[in-house]
Amino acid sequence: MKIHGIEIPHGLCLAPLAGVSDRAFRKISKAHGAEYLCSEMVSAAAICYGDKKTPKLCEFGDDEMPLALQLFGSRPDFVSEAARRISDGSLADYVKIPAAIDINMGCPVRKIVSNGEGSALMRDIPLAAKIVRETVKAVNLPVTVKIRAGFDEGQKNAPEMAKALEDAGAAMICVHGRTRAQMYSGKADLEIIAAVKQAVKIPVVGNGDIFSAEAAKRMINETGCDGIMIARGAMGNPWIFDELTAYFDGIQYVAPSTEEIVAEAARHLDLMCEFKEEQFAIPEARKIMTYYIHDIRGASAARGRINCATTASEMKEILYELVK
Repeated sequence: MKIHGIEIPHGLCLAPLAGVSDRAFRKISKAHGAEYLCSEMVSAAAICYGDKKTPKLCEFGDDEMPLALQLFGSRPDFVSEAARRISDGSLADYVKIPAAIDINMGCPVRKIVSNGEGSALMRDIPLAAKIVRETVKAVNLPVTVKIRAGFDEGQKNAPEMAKALEDAGAAMICVHGRTRAQMYSGKADLEIIAAVKQAVKIPVVGNGDIFSAEAAKRMINETGCDGIMIARGAMGNPWIFDELTAYFDGIQYVAPSTEEIVAEAARHLDLMCEFKEEQFAIPEARKIMTYYIHDIRGASAARGRINCATTASEMKEILYELVK
Protein backbone atom coordinates (compact mmCIF):
# COMPACT_ATOMS: atom_id res chain seq x y z
CA MET A 1 0.00 0.00 0.00
CA LYS A 2 1.17 3.53 -0.79
CA ILE A 3 -0.15 6.83 0.47
CA HIS A 4 1.17 9.58 -1.81
CA GLY A 5 4.47 7.72 -2.17
CA ILE A 6 4.65 6.54 1.45
CA GLU A 7 5.39 2.83 1.24
CA ILE A 8 3.61 0.58 3.74
CA PRO A 9 4.76 -2.91 2.67
CA HIS A 10 2.20 -5.08 4.46
CA GLY A 11 -0.30 -2.33 5.21
CA LEU A 12 0.26 -2.71 8.96
CA CYS A 13 -0.79 0.46 10.79
CA LEU A 14 -0.91 1.34 14.47
CA ALA A 15 -4.10 3.15 15.41
CA PRO A 16 -4.26 6.40 17.35
CA LEU A 17 -5.33 5.54 20.90
CA ALA A 18 -6.01 8.40 23.31
CA GLY A 19 -3.90 8.01 26.44
CA VAL A 20 -2.16 4.94 25.00
CA SER A 21 -0.32 5.50 21.70
CA ASP A 22 2.36 7.77 23.12
CA ARG A 23 6.01 7.69 22.04
CA ALA A 24 6.82 4.62 24.15
CA PHE A 25 3.90 2.62 22.77
CA ARG A 26 4.73 3.65 19.21
CA LYS A 27 8.42 2.81 19.59
CA ILE A 28 7.61 -0.65 20.95
CA SER A 29 5.07 -1.28 18.16
CA LYS A 30 7.51 -0.13 15.50
CA ALA A 31 10.15 -2.54 16.80
CA HIS A 32 7.70 -5.40 16.35
CA GLY A 33 6.72 -4.57 12.79
CA ALA A 34 4.20 -1.74 12.78
CA GLU A 35 4.90 -0.01 9.46
CA TYR A 36 2.83 3.17 9.79
CA LEU A 37 2.15 4.93 13.07
CA CYS A 38 -0.41 7.46 14.18
CA SER A 39 -0.13 9.77 17.17
CA GLU A 40 -2.68 10.27 19.89
CA MET A 41 -5.29 12.76 18.76
CA VAL A 42 -4.32 16.38 19.34
CA SER A 43 -6.70 19.31 19.70
CA ALA A 44 -6.44 21.68 16.75
CA ALA A 45 -7.98 24.43 18.86
CA ALA A 46 -5.33 23.96 21.58
CA ILE A 47 -2.59 24.43 19.00
CA CYS A 48 -4.23 27.55 17.59
CA TYR A 49 -4.72 29.05 21.05
CA GLY A 50 -1.05 28.43 21.86
CA ASP A 51 -1.52 25.91 24.67
CA LYS A 52 1.97 25.21 25.99
CA LYS A 53 1.46 21.52 26.80
CA THR A 54 -0.04 20.46 23.47
CA PRO A 55 3.15 20.50 21.35
CA LYS A 56 4.58 17.72 23.54
CA LEU A 57 1.82 15.44 22.25
CA CYS A 58 3.14 16.11 18.75
CA GLU A 59 6.72 15.10 19.56
CA PHE A 60 8.14 12.01 17.89
CA GLY A 61 11.47 10.53 16.87
CA ASP A 62 12.98 9.82 13.47
CA ASP A 63 12.69 6.10 14.25
CA GLU A 64 8.88 6.45 14.35
CA MET A 65 8.55 7.50 10.71
CA PRO A 66 6.42 7.21 8.72
CA LEU A 67 4.05 8.72 11.24
CA ALA A 68 0.83 10.71 10.92
CA LEU A 69 -0.03 13.36 13.48
CA GLN A 70 -3.73 13.20 14.20
CA LEU A 71 -5.79 16.34 14.81
CA PHE A 72 -9.35 16.67 15.99
CA GLY A 73 -11.65 19.65 15.68
CA SER A 74 -14.83 20.86 14.04
CA ARG A 75 -13.68 24.25 12.74
CA PRO A 76 -12.05 24.15 9.31
CA ASP A 77 -9.97 27.24 10.10
CA PHE A 78 -8.59 25.73 13.32
CA VAL A 79 -7.81 22.31 11.83
CA SER A 80 -6.16 23.76 8.74
CA GLU A 81 -4.14 26.30 10.74
CA ALA A 82 -2.98 23.66 13.25
CA ALA A 83 -1.98 21.41 10.34
CA ARG A 84 -0.06 24.28 8.74
CA ARG A 85 1.90 24.98 11.93
CA ILE A 86 2.82 21.32 12.21
CA SER A 87 3.72 20.89 8.55
CA ASP A 88 5.90 24.01 8.25
CA GLY A 89 7.84 23.32 11.44
CA SER A 90 6.63 26.41 13.30
CA LEU A 91 4.74 24.65 16.08
CA ALA A 92 7.78 24.01 18.29
CA ASP A 93 11.50 23.56 17.77
CA TYR A 94 11.37 19.93 18.94
CA VAL A 95 8.38 18.90 16.79
CA LYS A 96 9.45 17.31 13.53
CA ILE A 97 7.43 17.36 10.32
CA PRO A 98 5.35 14.16 10.07
CA ALA A 99 4.68 12.01 7.04
CA ALA A 100 0.99 12.97 7.02
CA ILE A 101 -1.75 14.83 8.82
CA ASP A 102 -4.64 12.64 9.96
CA ILE A 103 -8.02 14.08 10.95
CA ASN A 104 -10.10 12.30 13.55
CA MET A 105 -13.74 11.93 12.56
CA GLY A 106 -14.34 8.74 14.52
CA CYS A 107 -13.74 9.34 18.23
CA PRO A 108 -16.94 8.30 20.07
CA VAL A 109 -16.17 9.85 23.48
CA ARG A 110 -19.02 12.01 24.75
CA LYS A 111 -17.03 15.17 25.51
CA ILE A 112 -15.56 15.11 22.00
CA VAL A 113 -18.87 14.38 20.27
CA SER A 114 -20.73 17.00 22.32
CA ASN A 115 -18.38 19.62 20.88
CA GLY A 116 -19.27 18.55 17.35
CA GLU A 117 -15.89 16.85 16.93
CA GLY A 118 -14.79 13.26 16.30
CA SER A 119 -17.63 10.99 15.18
CA ALA A 120 -20.12 13.87 15.44
CA LEU A 121 -18.80 14.88 12.02
CA MET A 122 -20.32 11.70 10.56
CA ARG A 123 -23.63 13.62 10.80
CA ASP A 124 -22.35 16.61 8.83
CA ILE A 125 -20.66 15.47 5.64
CA PRO A 126 -20.43 18.97 4.08
CA LEU A 127 -18.58 20.27 7.16
CA ALA A 128 -16.33 17.21 7.25
CA ALA A 129 -15.45 17.72 3.58
CA LYS A 130 -14.75 21.42 4.16
CA ILE A 131 -12.35 20.58 6.99
CA VAL A 132 -10.42 18.24 4.70
CA ARG A 133 -10.51 20.66 1.75
CA GLU A 134 -9.14 23.57 3.81
CA THR A 135 -6.47 21.38 5.40
CA VAL A 136 -5.31 20.03 2.04
CA LYS A 137 -4.92 23.63 0.84
CA ALA A 138 -2.90 24.55 3.93
CA VAL A 139 -0.25 21.81 3.84
CA ASN A 140 2.11 20.01 1.48
CA LEU A 141 1.56 16.69 3.23
CA PRO A 142 -0.96 13.91 2.60
CA VAL A 143 -4.17 14.48 4.56
CA THR A 144 -5.85 11.28 5.75
CA VAL A 145 -9.04 10.72 7.74
CA LYS A 146 -10.26 8.16 10.26
CA ILE A 147 -14.03 7.64 10.27
CA ARG A 148 -16.59 5.20 11.64
CA ALA A 149 -19.30 3.14 9.94
CA GLY A 150 -21.70 5.94 10.80
CA PHE A 151 -23.17 7.72 13.78
CA ASP A 152 -25.73 5.04 14.61
CA GLU A 153 -27.45 2.09 12.98
CA GLY A 154 -29.83 4.40 11.14
CA GLN A 155 -27.00 6.56 9.79
CA LYS A 156 -24.39 4.13 8.45
CA ASN A 157 -23.13 6.55 5.85
CA ALA A 158 -19.41 5.74 5.72
CA PRO A 159 -19.36 5.16 1.91
CA GLU A 160 -21.00 8.54 1.23
CA MET A 161 -18.70 10.22 3.75
CA ALA A 162 -15.60 8.60 2.26
CA LYS A 163 -16.49 9.70 -1.27
CA ALA A 164 -16.99 13.29 -0.14
CA LEU A 165 -13.66 13.25 1.69
CA GLU A 166 -11.90 11.79 -1.34
CA ASP A 167 -13.38 14.55 -3.49
CA ALA A 168 -12.11 17.08 -0.94
CA GLY A 169 -8.56 15.78 -1.33
CA ALA A 170 -8.13 13.06 1.30
CA ALA A 171 -5.26 10.71 0.47
CA MET A 172 -6.46 7.75 2.54
CA ILE A 173 -9.50 6.72 4.57
CA CYS A 174 -9.41 4.48 7.63
CA VAL A 175 -12.78 2.97 8.58
CA HIS A 176 -13.62 1.61 12.01
CA GLY A 177 -16.45 -0.79 11.30
CA ARG A 178 -18.57 0.28 14.28
CA THR A 179 -20.98 3.19 14.64
CA ARG A 180 -20.52 5.88 17.23
CA ALA A 181 -23.52 4.45 19.12
CA GLN A 182 -21.75 1.10 19.42
CA MET A 183 -18.63 2.67 20.95
CA TYR A 184 -16.47 -0.49 21.23
CA SER A 185 -19.24 -3.02 21.77
CA GLY A 186 -20.59 -5.59 19.33
CA LYS A 187 -18.68 -6.50 16.21
CA ALA A 188 -17.12 -4.39 13.47
CA ASP A 189 -19.18 -4.41 10.27
CA LEU A 190 -16.94 -5.68 7.49
CA GLU A 191 -19.61 -5.06 4.86
CA ILE A 192 -19.52 -1.31 5.46
CA ILE A 193 -15.73 -1.30 5.09
CA ALA A 194 -16.12 -3.22 1.81
CA ALA A 195 -18.69 -0.64 0.67
CA VAL A 196 -16.22 2.18 1.40
CA LYS A 197 -13.56 0.37 -0.60
CA GLN A 198 -15.97 0.18 -3.53
CA ALA A 199 -16.91 3.85 -3.19
CA VAL A 200 -13.43 5.40 -3.48
CA LYS A 201 -10.21 5.04 -5.43
CA ILE A 202 -7.83 6.13 -2.65
CA PRO A 203 -6.41 3.54 -0.21
CA VAL A 204 -8.82 2.24 2.42
CA VAL A 205 -7.61 0.86 5.75
CA GLY A 206 -9.86 -1.42 7.78
CA ASN A 207 -10.06 -1.13 11.57
CA GLY A 208 -11.88 -3.11 14.23
CA ASP A 209 -11.59 -6.49 15.99
CA ILE A 210 -8.13 -7.38 14.67
CA PHE A 211 -6.62 -9.47 17.45
CA SER A 212 -5.00 -12.20 15.36
CA ALA A 213 -3.72 -13.13 11.91
CA GLU A 214 -7.00 -14.96 11.29
CA ALA A 215 -8.97 -11.79 11.96
CA ALA A 216 -6.69 -9.79 9.67
CA LYS A 217 -7.08 -12.37 6.90
CA ARG A 218 -10.86 -12.17 7.22
CA MET A 219 -10.80 -8.37 7.17
CA ILE A 220 -8.74 -8.29 3.97
CA ASN A 221 -10.61 -11.12 2.21
CA GLU A 222 -14.08 -9.79 2.98
CA THR A 223 -13.46 -6.08 2.47
CA GLY A 224 -10.67 -5.84 -0.11
CA CYS A 225 -9.08 -3.15 2.06
CA ASP A 226 -5.56 -2.01 1.27
CA GLY A 227 -4.28 -2.14 4.83
CA ILE A 228 -5.30 -2.85 8.40
CA MET A 229 -5.09 -0.66 11.48
CA ILE A 230 -4.51 -2.33 14.84
CA ALA A 231 -5.89 -0.66 17.95
CA ARG A 232 -6.81 -2.61 21.11
CA GLY A 233 -5.19 -5.72 19.62
CA ALA A 234 -1.76 -4.11 20.14
CA MET A 235 -2.30 -3.11 23.77
CA GLY A 236 0.06 -5.29 25.77
CA ASN A 237 0.63 -7.35 22.63
CA PRO A 238 3.03 -5.64 20.22
CA TRP A 239 3.77 -9.16 18.96
CA ILE A 240 0.59 -8.95 16.91
CA PHE A 241 2.65 -7.07 14.31
CA ASP A 242 5.22 -9.89 14.31
CA GLU A 243 2.38 -12.38 13.90
CA LEU A 244 0.84 -10.49 11.00
CA THR A 245 4.19 -9.97 9.27
CA ALA A 246 4.90 -13.70 9.56
CA TYR A 247 1.46 -14.46 8.14
CA PHE A 248 1.93 -12.16 5.14
CA ASP A 249 5.46 -13.46 4.53
CA GLY A 250 4.35 -17.08 4.80
CA ILE A 251 6.63 -17.97 7.70
CA GLN A 252 5.93 -19.57 11.06
CA TYR A 253 5.15 -17.29 13.97
CA VAL A 254 6.45 -18.19 17.43
CA ALA A 255 4.54 -16.61 20.31
CA PRO A 256 6.59 -14.91 23.04
CA SER A 257 7.48 -16.71 26.26
CA THR A 258 6.45 -15.39 29.67
CA GLU A 259 10.01 -14.15 30.15
CA GLU A 260 9.88 -12.23 26.88
CA ILE A 261 6.52 -10.69 27.74
CA VAL A 262 7.73 -9.48 31.14
CA ALA A 263 10.98 -8.15 29.66
CA GLU A 264 9.11 -6.17 27.01
CA ALA A 265 6.67 -4.79 29.58
CA ALA A 266 9.64 -3.59 31.63
CA ARG A 267 11.21 -2.01 28.54
CA HIS A 268 7.92 -0.28 27.75
CA LEU A 269 7.86 1.08 31.30
CA ASP A 270 11.44 2.35 30.97
CA LEU A 271 10.55 4.14 27.75
CA MET A 272 7.51 5.77 29.35
CA CYS A 273 9.73 7.08 32.13
CA GLU A 274 12.31 8.24 29.57
CA PHE A 275 9.82 10.28 27.56
CA LYS A 276 7.86 11.56 30.56
CA GLU A 277 8.76 12.28 34.17
CA GLU A 278 8.41 9.11 36.23
CA GLN A 279 5.70 10.62 38.43
CA PHE A 280 3.54 11.19 35.35
CA ALA A 281 4.47 7.92 33.65
CA ILE A 282 3.56 5.62 36.54
CA PRO A 283 -0.23 6.29 36.63
CA GLU A 284 -0.45 5.68 32.88
CA ALA A 285 1.84 2.63 33.06
CA ARG A 286 -0.43 0.81 35.51
CA LYS A 287 -3.00 0.19 32.79
CA ILE A 288 -0.40 -0.67 30.16
CA MET A 289 1.42 -3.19 32.38
CA THR A 290 -1.78 -5.06 33.21
CA TYR A 291 -2.47 -5.53 29.50
CA TYR A 292 0.92 -7.21 29.07
CA ILE A 293 0.47 -9.71 31.89
CA HIS A 294 -3.25 -10.55 31.73
CA ASP A 295 -2.66 -14.13 30.47
CA ILE A 296 0.24 -14.93 32.80
CA ARG A 297 -0.31 -17.09 35.87
CA GLY A 298 -0.45 -14.88 38.94
CA ALA A 299 -1.57 -11.84 36.94
CA SER A 300 -4.62 -11.17 39.09
CA ALA A 301 -2.64 -10.68 42.30
CA ALA A 302 0.10 -8.80 40.45
CA ARG A 303 -2.45 -6.45 38.92
CA GLY A 304 -3.60 -5.27 42.33
CA ARG A 305 -0.03 -4.62 43.43
CA ILE A 306 0.84 -2.84 40.18
CA ASN A 307 -2.12 -0.53 40.65
CA CYS A 308 -0.68 0.47 44.03
CA ALA A 309 2.93 0.84 42.86
CA THR A 310 4.36 4.35 43.00
CA THR A 311 7.77 3.90 41.36
CA ALA A 312 9.11 2.20 38.24
CA SER A 313 11.48 0.01 40.26
CA GLU A 314 8.61 -1.23 42.42
CA MET A 315 6.52 -1.96 39.36
CA LYS A 316 9.33 -3.86 37.64
CA GLU A 317 9.98 -5.93 40.76
CA ILE A 318 6.34 -7.06 40.64
CA LEU A 319 6.69 -7.92 36.96
CA TYR A 320 9.88 -9.94 37.46
CA GLU A 321 8.25 -11.98 40.24
CA LEU A 322 5.94 -13.45 37.59
CA VAL A 323 8.83 -15.37 36.02
CA LYS A 324 10.54 -16.56 39.20
